Amino acid sequence: MTRKLIYTFIFCALSFYVLDAQSDAFTKPVITDEMTVDPEQNKNWRMGKAEYSAKPKNAWELGIHLGHYMIDGDVDRLFPAGYGLGLHLRKAIHYAFSIRGDFMYGQARGLDPQIWSHSSRGGGLVEDVFAPYANQDGWFPAYKTNYGYVALQGVLNIGNLLFHKERNKWNWYTALGIGLSSHSAHLNLLDANGNPYSGLAALQGNFDTRAGRKEIRDNVKSRYDNTYETPGWKKAGIFRLGDETNVHAVFTASVGVSRKLSKRINIGLEHQVMLSDNDALDGIRFRTALDQTNNNDIGHYTNLRLGINLGNFSKVTEPLYWLNPISAQMNDIAELKQRPALDLTDSDGDGVIDMLDQEKDTPAGAPVDTRGIALDSDGDGIPDYRDKEPYSPPGYPVNKDGVADVKCCITEADVNRMIDAKMKGRSDCGKWFLPMIHFDLDRYNVKPEFFGHLHHVANVMKMCPDVCVAVIGHTDVRHSNAYNNTLSYNRAEAAINYLTSRYGIDRSRFKLMYGGEETPLAPGSRSNTEHYMNRRVEFRVCMPEDKEMSRPEGSAGKGMGTGVKSTGSSKGTGDKNSGY
Repeated sequence: MTRKLIYTFIFCALSFYVLDAQSDAFTKPVITDEMTVDPEQNKNWRMGKAEYSAKPKNAWELGIHLGHYMIDGDVDRLFPAGYGLGLHLRKAIHYAFSIRGDFMYGQARGLDPQIWSHSSRGGGLVEDVFAPYANQDGWFPAYKTNYGYVALQGVLNIGNLLFHKERNKWNWYTALGIGLSSHSAHLNLLDANGNPYSGLAALQGNFDTRAGRKEIRDNVKSRYDNTYETPGWKKAGIFRLGDETNVHAVFTASVGVSRKLSKRINIGLEHQVMLSDNDALDGIRFRTALDQTNNNDIGHYTNLRLGINLGNFSKVTEPLYWLNPISAQMNDIAELKQRPALDLTDSDGDGVIDMLDQEKDTPAGAPVDTRGIALDSDGDGIPDYRDKEPYSPPGYPVNKDGVADVKCCITEADVNRMIDAKMKGRSDCGKWFLPMIHFDLDRYNVKPEFFGHLHHVANVMKMCPDVCVAVIGHTDVRHSNAYNNTLSYNRAEAAINYLTSRYGIDRSRFKLMYGGEETPLAPGSRSNTEHYMNRRVEFRVCMPEDKEMSRPEGSAGKGMGTGVKSTGSSKGTGDKNSGY
C-alpha cells in the first residue's frame, strides 16, 4: 500500500508540472492594481503619491503529503516503521509568515529485541493486560499503532527576502503548531489459540550488537502470528470520544525545504515531530516495575509535500512566500539609475544642450534648428553660415559659395519653373520640421515633458488638414530584436493614441512605423544618456514609400500614466531591468 501511495504522489507531481509549467515562474511577476487589496493605494504608489504599495491578493496553497511515520518510545521501532499521509491548507499572512491547517493519519510498528518480564518478576509489564505472562519467562513487545492529528500551524520563512535576484526557486521554513491527536495501539500478545507465547527466553541472543538484534527480531517474527489482537493500555480519566477514542493535545514542530516547479506547484521535504502528554503510543509505559518515570512517546514524520496554488493568476499572485518583498524597491532604484542626469552643457554654444544636440561642433554664431544642426534655408547643401546666398532661387546649380548660376534674366517661365520646383513633392503646407519624443527604460507611456512637442505636431496637422504624418518608434539596443520591435511599435502607437484622443485627429492621417534598435541616434552608445536618446519616436511628413506597418508578435514594455485609453491590444509584461 505504501509503495502504491508513493507512486501516486509522484505521478500527481509530474502531471501538474507538465500541465501547468509557466515560462515566467522565476521572473518578475506582473502585479496590476486590481490584483491588490487596495487598487487605489497601489495606483497612487505607482504615481509617487503614496509611500507604500498595496498588499497583493495571493493564492491559497492546497497540499498533499506522505512519508515515513515512526514512534520513539519504550519499544524499539522497526525500520521502515510505517507510513503517514495527509492534507494541508496554507495561506500567507505576509511575506514571511503564513498559517497552515494540517491533517495527518499514519501507522507505525515496533518490535523490541530485548525480552520484557512481568511485574511479578520485577519487569515492566505492570498493566492487567499483561497478566498472561505472570508465569512466563517473558515477552518481546510488538505493537502496531494507528495515529492521527489535526493541527493549526504557524509557518515562518525568510528564503524569499532576496537582494541579488528577482525570484527564488528554493524556500526553507520552520513551523510550530498545536492541535488534537488520537491513537489506537494493539499488541501481538497472544498466539493463534489466545495463549501467551511460551519458550521465548530461548530466542534471546546477543542484544549488544546490531547483527545480534537483527537475529533476535528475525527469530521472534518467525514465532509471532502478526495479528496484533490485544488493545494496548490506555490512560484512565482522559478525554475521549464515545468512551473509546482517546484525544490528546499535541504540539507539532517542523523544519522543511520546498522547491518551486511552476507558478502553480511546488514540492517539498519536511520533518515533523509530534509531542503530547502520552506514553502509550506503543502500548507500554515502563521497562521495570520500579522505574515508572513518565517518558512520553514522540512521533516522527518525515514526508514529501506537493503544494498546489489555487486561484486565477490574472486576479491573484502566487503565495507571498514565493514573492520577493523588496522587488518593487530594487526595480525603482534600477530605473532611477537608468534615467539620464540633466546636463546643461552646450559645447558649441549654439543654444542647444549637448544632450539634444545632433551636431555638437557647429561653428560659433552659426544659426541652427532645434536639433542643433546648422540651418540650410534654401536646401542647396551649403549651410547658411557658409552660404553667400542663403536664399538662392530653386532649380539652379550653385557654386561652392552657394550662389545660384542664373544665366540671364528671370522670365515668367523661370518663375513658374521655380514655383514648380519649390512645390514638388510637398503638400500645400510645405515641408515641416516635426519634433521627436523620448521614453523611459522599458516604457511606452508618453512622458509629461513631451506634451508640448505633441501639441506642436497637432497644430501643424490642424493647419494642414491634408498632411500625412509618419510616426516611427525606436528603442536602444539592450534586448532581443523581436522584443525591441514590439516595444518600438508600442511607443509609436502610444504617441498616435495621444494625438487622436486629445486633439481629435483622424487615425487615417498617420502611418505607424517602427525601427526597433536598427537606427540609433547614437550608434555604439554606451552611456545611459545615449541609450535615452535612442529610446524615441520620430515624426515626419509622409513620404511616398512610407507604409503602415503591422503589429509584431508578442508583447513588450509597460505603459501607464498617460491618461489615454489605448486603441490597440498590447499589454505590458513588466520591467525586466535590462534597459531597451
